[in-house]
Amino acid sequence: MKFSGLQKTSLIDYPDRVAAVLFTPGCNMRCPYCYNWRIVVDPKPPFLNEETAFHMLEERKKYVDAVVVTGGEPTIHKELPRFLKRLKESGFAVKLDTNGLNPTVLEECLPHVDYVALDFKTSPEKYPILGVRDATTLLRTIEILKKGAVEYEFRTTVVPNIVEEKDITIMGEIVKGASTYALQQFIPEDTLDKHYQTVKPYTLETINEFAEIMKKYVENVVIRV
Repeated sequence: MKFSGLQKTSLIDYPDRVAAVLFTPGCNMRCPYCYNWRIVVDPKPPFLNEETAFHMLEERKKYVDAVVVTGGEPTIHKELPRFLKRLKESGFAVKLDTNGLNPTVLEECLPHVDYVALDFKTSPEKYPILGVRDATTLLRTIEILKKGAVEYEFRTTVVPNIVEEKDITIMGEIVKGASTYALQQFIPEDTLDKHYQTVKPYTLETINEFAEIMKKYVENVVIRV
């Protein structure tokens, strides 16, 4: 495995844990509002190799008890299941962030992770906006996670026009019975499509309205703003 970077300490990426965060290069989506687009579109060296990353993580054990692997999209890397197993065997709690488009790889990873966060971007029919022609594999991933083999959450960054009230209802029907759903505020900063730097985020009132809709389908709905 190689990585585009390592954040030594995070208090927000793994619920109730202090974590280090590893960022994998590349992605199989092109979300126009992506803020990590530099490592998605054209990842450039210097990369952090696996052995160096492990050495740094071992040195951080007195400060962190978990590792989050995010991206980009981690599941595009065939070495991912082996790497996660190594993390787990080294004594770390392991969280994986994914867009859910590679359910076969995710299933290989599940024995080696403690928590999965799946980014459910919008209703499936809108996925072409995000560079995905067919979101069928995403639906399979959602069903895999709903079986509850590991702790998980579905989460959505509520980007205006990408996510609207009608989308929340459609997404709610798809995840019905899930354990946790998080709605996250969109921050219009350094985005892949510069247009989204000028998009005005939803108000907290609107996000609360979205949350009330999602509560019809999911018991635990979290708002992150």
